[in-house]
Amino acid sequence: MAQTATPSGAPTPEPSRWSERGGAGYTGSGVMFAGVLLFVDGVLAVLNGIGALANDEVFARVGSYIYRFDLTAWGWIHLILGVILLVAGVGILKGAAWARMLGVGLAALSIVMNFLWLPYQPLWAIIIIAIDIFIIWALLKERNPHAPA
Repeated sequence: MAQTATPSGAPTPEPSRWSERGGAGYTGSGVMFAGVLLFVDGVLAVLNGIGALANDEVFARVGSYIYRFDLTAWGWIHLILGVILLVAGVGILKGAAWARMLGVGLAALSIVMNFLWLPYQPLWAIIIIAIDIFIIWALLKERNPHAPA
């Protein structure tokens, strides 16, 4: 990175291409939005898990679906994954380096989980899958400003 001199003669770094685009640290606008979506995805997964644990009658009955699990098991799966999604979302919003790749991995896991959840809530699962695809795209699209060029 090139440096320029201030009137006092002290060198100051020139702004990077990342900061010129409006990004701050690891969190450009797309990454920030992905962090918010990941956080919201986690909240919704937690609520979905609580609903499955509290009352089995909320969800549709599945006939002979090959990936059929007990709704209590699905409730725990959603609850645990939702809490981890929340942590990753907060990490992305705080600009933590570890959170971006964790967010990509968790969004991919959420896609698989919601594919298996399709018979219970088809429309909702498709919406969450679309959101997770956007999260992965946004987190991988923007270049890490601290990575070597």
